[in-house]
Amino acid sequence: MRWELAATNPAQVRRLADALQDLPEVRPILPSSAFRPISDPAEPGGALYTLAQLLVRRGLSEPEAAARYLNPHIDHLHLPEQMTGLRAAVDRLDAAIERREPMLIYGDYDVDGTMAIIILKTAIELCGGAADFHVPHRIREGYDLRDDVIERAAAAGIRLIISVDMGIRAFAPAETAQRLGVDLIVTDHHLPGADGVPKALCVVNPNQEGCAYPYKQLCGAGVAFKLAQGLMQRRLDQKDHARMLRSFLKVVAIATIADAVPLTGENRVFAKLGLNELRHAVNPGLKALLEVAQISSERSPNSTEVAFRIAPRINAAGRMDVARDVIELFSVKDAERARLLAGKLDRLNAERQEEERRIVKAVEERIAGDAALNEAYCIVVDGEGWHRGVIGIAATRVVERHHRPAVVITREDEEAFGSGRSIRPFHLLEAVEASRALFTRYGGHSHACGFSMPCANVAQLRAELDAFARTRLTTADFDPTLDVEAELELDEVSPALYQVLRMLEPYGTGNHEPAFVSRGVKLIAPPKILKDKHIKLKVKAGERPEVGQEELSAVAVLVTPNCHPDSAAIRRSEKAAANDAKTGKQRLSPVFDALGWHMAERLQTTPLLAGDAIDIAFTIGHNDHDEFGGIELGLCDFKAPGCSISASERDESGL
Repeated sequence: MRWELAATNPAQVRRLADALQDLPEVRPILPSSAFRPISDPAEPGGALYTLAQLLVRRGLSEPEAAARYLNPHIDHLHLPEQMTGLRAAVDRLDAAIERREPMLIYGDYDVDGTMAIIILKTAIELCGGAADFHVPHRIREGYDLRDDVIERAAAAGIRLIISVDMGIRAFAPAETAQRLGVDLIVTDHHLPGADGVPKALCVVNPNQEGCAYPYKQLCGAGVAFKLAQGLMQRRLDQKDHARMLRSFLKVVAIATIADAVPLTGENRVFAKLGLNELRHAVNPGLKALLEVAQISSERSPNSTEVAFRIAPRINAAGRMDVARDVIELFSVKDAERARLLAGKLDRLNAERQEEERRIVKAVEERIAGDAALNEAYCIVVDGEGWHRGVIGIAATRVVERHHRPAVVITREDEEAFGSGRSIRPFHLLEAVEASRALFTRYGGHSHACGFSMPCANVAQLRAELDAFARTRLTTADFDPTLDVEAELELDEVSPALYQVLRMLEPYGTGNHEPAFVSRGVKLIAPPKILKDKHIKLKVKAGERPEVGQEELSAVAVLVTPNCHPDSAAIRRSEKAAANDAKTGKQRLSPVFDALGWHMAERLQTTPLLAGDAIDIAFTIGHNDHDEFGGIELGLCDFKAPGCSISASERDESGL
């Protein structure tokens, strides 16, 4: 794995670090390191200096922008009417509510689509209207608007259809709606094609040409939220409007994190505030879902728990069965019915996991037995009867294992359905569009794609994608890369640093969890292998302590068990550090546990012994165990000293 450390401007970082000391959110966690006596936390080595480095690397060098980023507020949301088409959409919804017209919300079957339906349906009902919904069946109907659904709706007396998380390329269905006298409002976040947007009553999409909306990276549920915001702003009083906006943040946060849109700008407001609101969930379905996902009600979930516990259970309905169950789960008032539905989603997710394991095993066996696939620049694997709802996840696993673009295809009779995932340097949609003649249908973006095609074209697609990839990639692109934020010595890892890093949460696309490098750290015990898959290392700063120097365990690193020091504890820590600085007392050398997930195989090729010196890349976390809790490191990678980052990279970084 290649470690990449981007350059930063030390003077710029120092200026921002000085400014951060004045933030009220920062003052309670200002003590310098408990192990290195630094009088000023804004100096290099201090927690605020490190925080400033991370902010500058995220393009936030001005104090005001940094403060907004660290402390997002609901007032930071943009005015919904800034989005092209939204005012017209609110006008039509408002008229439909006044005339008691029936409406149909047409949404996708994934987390983003189902959460968008829930947001808009609930908002319409709160404003006095009524809306039914349609979620297409993944296998029988596929993605996007369909003519036959619009025709059935028109026959049932529906005169207003609102799409969510789809429709931006639905030209034929828009014409069908117009022909049948049905007003179509398209809300979507996907990029329009070269032909522009469909001829609907109005199109609400920040990415359409001419839209001046300040933030373009919303997910589908985020766009639906803006429409709901505009509608409630018009029809509810200010107090109810503000209260309901906060309530909806829970749902839009789930969708925003699950859809892997950048957690910047307005999305960061959704995610940060929404995660906080999830701690106070009152919806019976949401409470039941959190329970089956084993997420504690005593604290707010983090983005990892949403992405890997909540979202997969919601997605499982659309992948393995019918996504309508998700809408019912969030709509039901009876707690027992909610528990039954949440239990069903949990079982469907278990089935999805089993099917994923089966497909991935078959794919890996195919790759292992085929020299051409092993040498391919873009891996294309096909199989008979693989579940269409799981092949995208299987493609993700192939990319994770082989670090190159991958497409997994399932054959059903004479038709093939494929899903692809990519690596950072390779724009997958461009590659797919270069072979557009082979498909009956396709779509996607830079890192993911989906398509259908005749089975007879699969071999040709394999050849064309590999040839295209060879014009864009080199073998160096297949080396996995870890973005490293800064170099730290282990004795700079402190409760204060952990606390200021938490201000950057939630982590996700566009705001990855910070990874750091520490060089020449010492192993003080042999590695432990956990469950035959993981490893635990005990490490400390590389310089051996002099005689009489004390060592601290990770437990003793914390001022309080849960790493939330009160002001009195902070004052004691600062006084102790200042006293050590005056007396010249040796600084303490902390010992940390470093947990490496799925790294047990590494020990076969790179054996480690107590006393070894290694370079490590790590994240900084916390174990909440009452007895053994404390700061712990998440091991991203380890190497022999001097092999991780080149000298030129270190010089450019200014560190």
